[in-house]
Amino acid sequence: MLSNLTRWAARRMSTAASPYPYSKVATVIDDPVPPTDALRKGKGLMDHLRKTLIAPEKRHMVDVLFSRRHPDRLHPGSVLTVHTNQAPFSFSGVLLAVRRRGPDTSFTLRNVVQKIGVEMQFFVNSPDLKSISVVQRAGGSGGKSGRRTRRAKLFYLRDQPEKMTAISAGVRG
Repeated sequence: MLSNLTRWAARRMSTAASPYPYSKVATVIDDPVPPTDALRKGKGLMDHLRKTLIAPEKRHMVDVLFSRRHPDRLHPGSVLTVHTNQAPFSFSGVLLAVRRRGPDTSFTLRNVVQKIGVEMQFFVNSPDLKSISVVQRAGGSGGKSGRRTRRAKLFYLRDQPEKMTAISAGVRG
């Protein structure tokens, strides 16, 4: 009875990939990013993890759109449309806050839907996030068009809906 169970488990776990040389059950997965010499010596581990934990297609969003210093970064007060794989499939709103935490970077959008304020937080590295499109950029340094805000977090817009509608100016969720 035990031999039938082990044969069943081996059949369930085996794959067509190159098997591990000492076992017919285990397989070896290649590293997506090969380690550098400095990493082998024990230096630069956090930088290596930041690069490998984020999916390559999401890397652009973290490095450009939600960076602290990139000239094309998004400022709070920008109007964005986010497309997702789950309902709601698209959500438009004013960018209230950006939480920069490497692979866990997230941002919060707010909009008024049927006279009710709705806030949604999106994680950049989430597999459900398809794309982010910029409807209107907020002002800032570098001659960007749009209205300039002087805060990093626009949570005061929760209490002042007339200012939020002035910022979003006709964007519907």
